[in-house]
Amino acid sequence: MKFSLLPVRFAVLALTLPASFVAIGQAVSPDTLPETVVSGSRVAGPRDAQPFGTSVITAEDIQRSGAATVNEAIMRLLGVPGRQDFYGGGDYALDLRGFGITSDSNQVVVVDGIRISEADTGGTRLAGIPIESVTQIEVIRGSGAVLYGEGATGGVIIITTKSGKGVARQNAASIYAAAGSYGLREGRANATLASGGFSLDVNAMNREADNHRDNFHSRSNALSSVAQWSNEWLRVGASQSNDDLKTGLPGPLTADEYAANPRKSNSTSDNAQISNSKSGLFAEADLGDWQLIANAGSREKTLRAYSGTYAYDIHANTLGLRVVNTQKRNDFTSRLVFGSDYASWSRETLGSGGAPDTQSSRALYARDELTLASTKTLLTVGARTEQINKQLSYVAPGLIDRQNAWEFGLRQPLNERISVYGRVGDSYRLANVDELSFTLPGATLRPQRSKDSELGSTYAAGAVKLDARLYRSALTNEIALDPIPYRNVNLDPTLRTGFELDGTYAYAKNLKFRVNAALRKSTFVSGPYAGSLVPLTPRRTLSLQTEWMPVEKHFVTGGVNWVGSQHPDFANACSMPAYATANVRYAYRWSKSEVFVGATNLTNNKYYTQAFDCFGGQTNSIYPEAGRAVTAGVRVAF
Repeated sequence: MKFSLLPVRFAVLALTLPASFVAIGQAVSPDTLPETVVSGSRVAGPRDAQPFGTSVITAEDIQRSGAATVNEAIMRLLGVPGRQDFYGGGDYALDLRGFGITSDSNQVVVVDGIRISEADTGGTRLAGIPIESVTQIEVIRGSGAVLYGEGATGGVIIITTKSGKGVARQNAASIYAAAGSYGLREGRANATLASGGFSLDVNAMNREADNHRDNFHSRSNALSSVAQWSNEWLRVGASQSNDDLKTGLPGPLTADEYAANPRKSNSTSDNAQISNSKSGLFAEADLGDWQLIANAGSREKTLRAYSGTYAYDIHANTLGLRVVNTQKRNDFTSRLVFGSDYASWSRETLGSGGAPDTQSSRALYARDELTLASTKTLLTVGARTEQINKQLSYVAPGLIDRQNAWEFGLRQPLNERISVYGRVGDSYRLANVDELSFTLPGATLRPQRSKDSELGSTYAAGAVKLDARLYRSALTNEIALDPIPYRNVNLDPTLRTGFELDGTYAYAKNLKFRVNAALRKSTFVSGPYAGSLVPLTPRRTLSLQTEWMPVEKHFVTGGVNWVGSQHPDFANACSMPAYATANVRYAYRWSKSEVFVGATNLTNNKYYTQAFDCFGGQTNSIYPEAGRAVTAGVRVAF
């Protein structure tokens, strides 16, 4: 089968697969799954009112799965492939749409309206967010450039905490304690105090483990608080959070070392410490047809690594202002969003003796959602312009550029159960400060551009919900590290295509299933690597999860995640084996308490998610994953 036929066949599949489940939806229990609310428009709204596919994880999903971090929840419940972070502590680099080593630079992370993605290659630390504070994780796969700006080609991860929901609060508290394999000891506590329109939320977390390799002991702490006041039309508040990670750095292994002893470490004293401090202010006002929203954030990050030989301090500030106007008429409804984003970011490398590396951006955007009453057709159109300035301490003249993005979308219900949708647009990314500092002499990294399109269909009736979509992103001047000549360069044109399926099925009130599957291909279109796959981009992924309550108060959750083989090198001369992991968790609940025991990598598979080298046909620079791990604990709510 020629690849040129795949888009046509995938398009037919994307449009017809949900429809094929109509008979199932009519045959099963009429109990409906709860409506999910998403914020893809940067203003909360129903999931079925957007012309793109989203995946949502709720607080209940997280608790029942036993996921300890945001990364783990997204990987386990949505089947998103992740690569082990060098610094441990439970962090993984997530890859929404096949960008490999640059995935973090090609997707945006937003927490309660504030962007926290870094402007270097250091990655975004999600494991430092207290998992008990999270009420929803929304994952938009595909371009979010109009609303979220530079680097959103691969998608957007939107994390909403319980204090960020903007709903009435109640007094509540809970504590959590667990212990497990590899010396795991974990404690969590959270509380909400509410009186009248005032509320205070506090979350704390401590996690310590020896982990699965020598010199890999880690200890992490986090504390966050949010104070807010609200009435029927106004909500204002302030937030403060701190998290700290101390960890050993075991380093990579060769293929022979990995085969002989995956727990081995070639470094006995290398270590790292990462600290984050975030402060924020927010305000929301509902004034009839108008809604005004403001978010301001300040963040500091310090890193000391490799026994102090690599160290830097980061300072970042963000400000976002949005105005939303909703007009309801007899024949249409319009929701128009105007917004402005400002961000500044600086990194001072200790011992460099120079000025800090800096980045700043100013952006304006607008997006309109127009729904026709007669046909329920949704039309969206949006545009963004962003001025970006990046300066390095020892590289002149730096980079100053203006980039623009646009998007057009359509969603059309065919009947009460089935809708089809599609969108087209473009997105962009400029080289980050690390990429700018490691290029060929005299070379200038040009802006990365992507032409993005998506076509999908949803089915929702009774116990069944399905979302199937086909996507295509054609990139020019993609920015990445080329092993030859081992410098950051603009690659020859690349193409990302794929098919994704999200589904939930409530077979009965006590038995539910979730499936997330993807067929993806990230390839070089031309140049010396033409036809090769982009490194570290598996072509197939599958996640199957279930929730079962065999008898009252007893809950069993678990599933299987499978990730296909991938290549660590541009020439695809080496391969990383496919792997499958199984997880299971049993919990007994009475009143407001829960005791549980769970296992990850139940079959004790030997595998790895991170590797960099290819030598003599063998994959090297391997970072092994953990074997079977068992955790037991208790949660008590008040």
